[in-house]
Amino acid sequence: METSSGGVVFRRGDTALDFLLIRDPYENWGLPKGHIEGGETAAEAALREVSEETGLHELHVVTQLPTIDWFFRDRGSLVHKFCHFFLVESATGDTAPQLTEGITECVWHSADRAIETVSYSNAREVMRAAARWLTGSGELPAARGEEIQVHDPVR
Repeated sequence: METSSGGVVFRRGDTALDFLLIRDPYENWGLPKGHIEGGETAAEAALREVSEETGLHELHVVTQLPTIDWFFRDRGSLVHKFCHFFLVESATGDTAPQLTEGITECVWHSADRAIETVSYSNAREVMRAAARWLTGSGELPAARGEEIQVHDPVR
């Protein structure tokens, strides 16, 4: 089992909310995330990973979002991974993708376009939860102690 943490990063524009997506080493659009390192809380790891992968530094955790889990193969072994997500506000700053980790691009999109663009179905569900919470149109599953369990195909 592996555990990581990440962020759904948003910014309040003049008339709308914008969400940040990153292009990962597999050329897919996703959310910044990574392993929790020794002694970090999940929220601290999320802020560190968002900062490292996007170059943003003035970040604020707003609330916890649902946890997702999936299975993948690593050197022939089946791994069950959990990722805690947090809603992270970035008021200012320019993005700088972490090229050394294969992050090739960072883009801001409206909620609808970001949800449509993100490549991973489990990340799409977390983004929907974030958009609902920010617009006041729904309670977060995490607030009720639930997890989003979307199992992408094992590769």
